[in-house]
Amino acid sequence: MTDCQRDRLYAATLPATLTTSLSPALSTFIEDANNTLSLFGDASAYKYQPATTYLYIEPSKYAYLSAWPRDNIYRQAFSLFLITWLFGVLLYFVFSSLSYVFVFDKNTFKHPKYLRNQIRMEIAQTMEAMPIMSILTTPFFLAEVRGYGKMYDTFAEEPFPYYSVLQFPLFLLFTDFCIYWIHRGLHHPLIYKRLHKPHHKWIMPTPYASHAFHPVDGWSQSVPYHVFPFIFPLQKWAYVVLFVFINFWTIMIHDGEYVANSPIINGAACHTMHHLYFNYNYGQYTTLWDRVGGSYRKPNDELFQRETKMGKKEWEKQAKEMENILQIVEGDDDRQYLGEEKMKKTS
Repeated sequence: MTDCQRDRLYAATLPATLTTSLSPALSTFIEDANNTLSLFGDASAYKYQPATTYLYIEPSKYAYLSAWPRDNIYRQAFSLFLITWLFGVLLYFVFSSLSYVFVFDKNTFKHPKYLRNQIRMEIAQTMEAMPIMSILTTPFFLAEVRGYGKMYDTFAEEPFPYYSVLQFPLFLLFTDFCIYWIHRGLHHPLIYKRLHKPHHKWIMPTPYASHAFHPVDGWSQSVPYHVFPFIFPLQKWAYVVLFVFINFWTIMIHDGEYVANSPIINGAACHTMHHLYFNYNYGQYTTLWDRVGGSYRKPNDELFQRETKMGKKEWEKQAKEMENILQIVEGDDDRQYLGEEKMKKTS
C-alpha cells in the first residue's frame, strides 16, 4: 500500500470533520490537538516533512483530510504495524520461494528426519507468528520514526568520516554478539520447550522454516536489530538495506545448500548442525561467539561433497546422533516423519 493509498484510506475512515461530531467523552483528546498522545490532530496544521532528502514525494490532498494526519502517533503506529507485517510477509515469500526453486536441494525430502507436510506447517507457523511479531516490533519503529533513535539521513550528518561505511560491519558485529547470547538463552531448559522448540520442529529445514518461530522467540532474536540505532548512529537507507539483508540471510542459512565451508562464516552447513544437534552453533553470521562460548561444532566434511551430503550413510549417522541428543533436550519425540509414514504404508 502506497502513501497515497493510505492517505485516502484514513481520509475516508477518519475524516477531519469527525472531530466536530464526537461525544464530549473524547473532548480532552480533541482540545489538545498538539499533545503527542491526543487521539486526533488538526489536519490543517499538518505540514509535510520528507523523511529523507534522497526521496521527496509531495503528498496528495488526502493527506490533509483526515482526523489522523500523518504525524498522529496512533496512525503512525497502525501504519508501521501494517508495513512491518505485510512487507515481512512479502520478503518471506519472495526470498523463500526463490531459494526453494533455485537453491534448495529437493533430495532433503528423502531425509529420514524430514516431516510429513513440513513446508505447509512451516508456512502456517510463520503466518501465525508474523502479525504478533509485528505488533511487538512496532514500538521500536515508532520510536525511531518519532526521532528518539540516532538515525541520520545525509553523509554530512555522519559522526565522523567513513562512519557510513563502518556502520555495516559494526551493525553485524553488534547483532551477532547479542543474538548469540539470546539464542543460547532460548536453549535453557526452562525456556526451550516453551518458546524455542517450535523452531526446532524442523530437523531438516527448508527455506520456509526461516521465519517459522514462536512469535516471542522470533521477536526476541530480532531485538538487537532494533536496539542498535538507539545506541549507535545508523543511516536511514542503510537500515532498510540491512533489514532486507537480515531476511535474506535468515532464509539462506535454512536453504540446505552448503557452500560456505568456512571456519568464520556461520552458513547453512553450520546452521544445519544446529537444527540436527540442538546445542551447537548459536551464532547468526559468524562462528566467533560459538568459539568463545565453547559451542562451535564444525560441519561434517561430507556435507560439502555432493556425492556424500545426501548419502544414506551420512543420513543414518546424522539421525542416530540426533535421536540421542533429542532425548536429552526434549525427551520423547512427537514429530511425524515422512519416511516413517512411507514405511508404514509399504509394510
